[in-house]
Amino acid sequence: MALFPAFADVSEASGGGASRKELDWLSNPSFCVGNLTSLSQRTEEVTALAAEGSPLTRSPLRSELSGESDTSRTAPQVSRKKKKEKKKKRKHQHRKKTKRIHEQSSSGGSESDTDSGKDRSSRSIKDSQKESEKPSQGSDAVGVAAAGHRSIWLEDIQTLAEVFMTDRKPDPANWEYKSLYRGDIARYKRKGDSCLGINPKKQCISWEGTSAVKKHAHKHLERYFTKKSVGLMRTEGIAVCGNTEPPSSEPVPFIPVKDPADVAAPVATWLNPLGIYDQSTTQWLQGQGPLEQEPKQPDSQRDRESAVLKARVEEFNRKVRENPRDTQLWMAFVAFQDEVMRSPGLYALEDGEQEKHRKSLKLLLEKKLAVLERAIESNPSSVDLKLAKLQLCAEFWEPSALAKEWQKLLFLHPNNTDLWQRYLSFCQSQFGTFSVSKLHSLYGKCLSTLSAVKDGSILSHPVLPGTEEAMFALFLQQCHFLRQAGHSEKVISLFQAMVDFTFFKPDSVKELPTKAQVEFFEPFWDSGEPRVGEKGARGWRAWMHQQERGGWVLVNPDEDEEEPEEDDQEIKDKTLPRWQIWLAVERSRDQRHWRPWRPDKTKKQTEEDCEDPERQVLFDDIGQSLIRLSSPGLHFQLIEAFLQFLGVPSGFLPPASCLYLAMDESSVFDSELYDEKPLTYFNPSFSGISCVGYMEQLGCPRWTKGHSREGEDFIRNVFHLVLSLFSGKQKSQLCLSWLRYEVAKVIWCLHTKKKRLKSQGKNCKKLAKNLLKEPENRNNFCLWKQYAHLEWLLGNIEDARKVFDTALSMAGSSELKDRELCELSLLYAELEMELSPDSRGAATGRAVHVLTRLTESSPYGPYTGQVMAIQVLKARKAYERALQDCLGQTCASDPAPAESLDCLGSLVKCFMLFQYLTVGIDAAVQIYGQVFAKLKDSVLPEGPGPEDSARSQSLSSVLEAVTLLHSSLLRFHMNSSVYPLVPLRETLSEALKLYPGNQVLWRAYVQIQNKSHSANKTRRFLDVVTRSAKHLEPWLFAIEAEKMRKRLVDSVQRVGGREVHATIPETGLTHRIRNLFENAIRSDKGSQCPLLWRMYLNFLVSLGNKERSKGVFYKALQSCPWAKVLYMDAMEYFPDELQEILDVMTEKELRVRLPLEELELLLED
Repeated sequence: MALFPAFADVSEASGGGASRKELDWLSNPSFCVGNLTSLSQRTEEVTALAAEGSPLTRSPLRSELSGESDTSRTAPQVSRKKKKEKKKKRKHQHRKKTKRIHEQSSSGGSESDTDSGKDRSSRSIKDSQKESEKPSQGSDAVGVAAAGHRSIWLEDIQTLAEVFMTDRKPDPANWEYKSLYRGDIARYKRKGDSCLGINPKKQCISWEGTSAVKKHAHKHLERYFTKKSVGLMRTEGIAVCGNTEPPSSEPVPFIPVKDPADVAAPVATWLNPLGIYDQSTTQWLQGQGPLEQEPKQPDSQRDRESAVLKARVEEFNRKVRENPRDTQLWMAFVAFQDEVMRSPGLYALEDGEQEKHRKSLKLLLEKKLAVLERAIESNPSSVDLKLAKLQLCAEFWEPSALAKEWQKLLFLHPNNTDLWQRYLSFCQSQFGTFSVSKLHSLYGKCLSTLSAVKDGSILSHPVLPGTEEAMFALFLQQCHFLRQAGHSEKVISLFQAMVDFTFFKPDSVKELPTKAQVEFFEPFWDSGEPRVGEKGARGWRAWMHQQERGGWVLVNPDEDEEEPEEDDQEIKDKTLPRWQIWLAVERSRDQRHWRPWRPDKTKKQTEEDCEDPERQVLFDDIGQSLIRLSSPGLHFQLIEAFLQFLGVPSGFLPPASCLYLAMDESSVFDSELYDEKPLTYFNPSFSGISCVGYMEQLGCPRWTKGHSREGEDFIRNVFHLVLSLFSGKQKSQLCLSWLRYEVAKVIWCLHTKKKRLKSQGKNCKKLAKNLLKEPENRNNFCLWKQYAHLEWLLGNIEDARKVFDTALSMAGSSELKDRELCELSLLYAELEMELSPDSRGAATGRAVHVLTRLTESSPYGPYTGQVMAIQVLKARKAYERALQDCLGQTCASDPAPAESLDCLGSLVKCFMLFQYLTVGIDAAVQIYGQVFAKLKDSVLPEGPGPEDSARSQSLSSVLEAVTLLHSSLLRFHMNSSVYPLVPLRETLSEALKLYPGNQVLWRAYVQIQNKSHSANKTRRFLDVVTRSAKHLEPWLFAIEAEKMRKRLVDSVQRVGGREVHATIPETGLTHRIRNLFENAIRSDKGSQCPLLWRMYLNFLVSLGNKERSKGVFYKALQSCPWAKVLYMDAMEYFPDELQEILDVMTEKELRVRLPLEELELLLED
């Protein structure tokens, strides 16, 4: 073999027949100096010969393997005429064959592949006439080739000069194709970087022969979530059909195999002498085909499925034709279209042919829309059908057209509160047409229209049941909307006006319509009279009476009390980035300026003195939203909601219609206090809803740390004013909320700022004593319990015990019928248990003493020593008897008395704790199982009537409270001793199926499941609950559980910022969490929940994907354009977009307290 096949013979001649080395073929004889003269002469001769005939074309060069070149071959001489004939034959050969010859000839006789061997054998006869191995015949061969051929063959030449020639004809293929012809490209690859022919030892060549095995392209395997795979999974499989014949009663020794086609055997004929051909074969032998009218045998299973679906369609059509007024039937028919579209080939294009059309979403929506239009034609007054149509059209209608349809529907049904609530939620989530002022006026129009309907001003539409409660829910939804948009001054003004408009209304205007009452209220609002929460507030009624008498007598205020000047140094560190300074100042102003600004007449201030005009609230901003509340229950809920907006833990939850719209901070996941003390933890019940002036970043622990000095004075004035409006249990509950608010600030000082603990504790104890000194509160065990708990938190254990003993001694003998007394004893026993977790300690003896004396008829006495066994036995019998009596009264067919329902929960909790202390955890679990089995069947989701529904809700709340104590008791026992986790997990799982919205149970479940190495059980349970529950809490805590697991995995994988070996594989946690977020925001409640969007944005930013995070931020704005916290989070995550985000906030009229121009001025100062 030679590196240059054209000079194989020359290299052999120069070798002199000597033995060649293994890599001698790498030598390059073409550059030998001795042959240059003969080379040039032979080139001139070839050029002259070529000029006489046609120009030369690219010729294949023939070469043989080095082993074959040494053998002698004999070839007969051929005549010129015969060579010309062979030349013509070669000229008409196919182009592909020519290319193959070129490839094999040019790439060489040095190949040892199978293609070369085949080509050589096919041309052996032709080459035998051209080849000549004797040097003496070389010149004659060259002459013959030059005269009759355009090609020169290696075997026909003798010297090097016979090869080189000038080819002046261009090859059009060079510019017709993108690359050279593959046959002209060398089929070997060099290995090494040395020059050719210098060092044979460093040269290596790999030959690329044409492999017989074709290289198959790597086919990418499609995952289960791709479009093609999802389509395959949606196809209906062939069902397995059993034998239609009835089974035989007699047992058979074997299963008979029957002929699938029960037909008679074919008759022997002259075409079928053996009787082995079937009918179709016989027809083919006769030259006949099957009948054209003969249908193909269809698939029996699909026929049955299609027949069933067609029967159901016919049944629906018959029913809606007979009962066109049945709206539920129409809605079921609309839902049935999903099943119809999933079925394969219900509507066939031809006989036996399955439907081939693409089952798109648009086609399904159009079919549903057609059914709904037929339903609305038959029921023009049905609001449910029209709402379903609007929800359906939202998928493919333009927002403007959809808004017009909403307005038409509201014009026809202005008295429907559910319709108004849906319309407001729709307008609130339309980013293109959204603005704060526009939506605020829309809320006012809604409430004023419903007030007119309630007053009877709109005679064409009557008042629907539950209108007043729905109006109050819409009012709270408007307040939460303004709070989240940053307009906290308008929220406070709305509540101030509603308190005056509800509780301090003059008697002379009570009988007037709401619109007239609002007109009378406007002069009071603009008079400058102190309002609710301000010092000296007397109310609308007192102001009107005084105006009738000639006005107020102005009293000079005390000059000693001067308001503290605000700190002008808003920017603490000017070296920080601009976005950090803006966020700090904006949050600081939100915390200080949540109250509306009013000119102080004593300081001769006017409206022009206000630096920020947005802090002033005019009557036009609140006038349309004032409503009349006649129910005493709604009066108390109004005060509770006002306190909840101020940050006071009043225990009030917004209505279900606006609960998830109001959730915007992550306090739902805070479980630090619950983990420390599971029995006596303080639950402020924030429920993910922030108060006015609170816009911290996501993840900050939510503490009740209070407001500024002016804010605390405002809250104190509100309590002093509203406490005089209620009495009895409602007043007691307000006092308890005030004390809990102060205790919450003490807990904040205990965990963060211990320097303020002494002063805060002193103020809190002073408040508790002042409240207990009032005559109506002296026997209020709720206040006594909270005061004793405060002393215990401050570390005054003996003082707290004295307070508990004093309160219990005042109770006398109630025989387990007083709920507040049971709760007081329960807290006393729980605090003693947590003080000494050891079940044999002295503190446990105190707890048993407290629970034992609760059952005795004698007055309570302080702890003196160990309780006697006979006293424990008597107490257990008393608990069992009282429990049986309460359960018997509660589960009876008649409505249960309120007293038995009130004391049932407290009694069960005391009995469970008593059994735990005296017998063990198994006895407490047994009591819980007994109560749970009794009450579970009585708890119904919806009763047939209002009385049954109220009874069911009361029983549900009792069972929920008992379940909370049971789970807390199990956690306490697991912290102090060894106990399996299965009972607690099963308890929480059963309870969460009944109460999927309980955040405390969810926190406990997520905490215990996070300790498990395997997450399969948790994921299965969460998947079941999220599919069935209508609440959003299962989605939130499912996401939180996966995030906690991811944090655990990251803490193991990343130690000190370095990647280490993963002992726990991640197994796609990131994709799982993202999938949970996407599924959660698909629902209506999830798409309009600011907390869910904040969590999604925070998670994506933590992954480091800024571009995708921006996409989610803009997607969040499409659903929640009013949430200011989303914009502030985006400024923290994307600092470069500060100007753009502020422009969007200004355009949508969100509250911006620090414009960039003012920030520049502050930085210059």
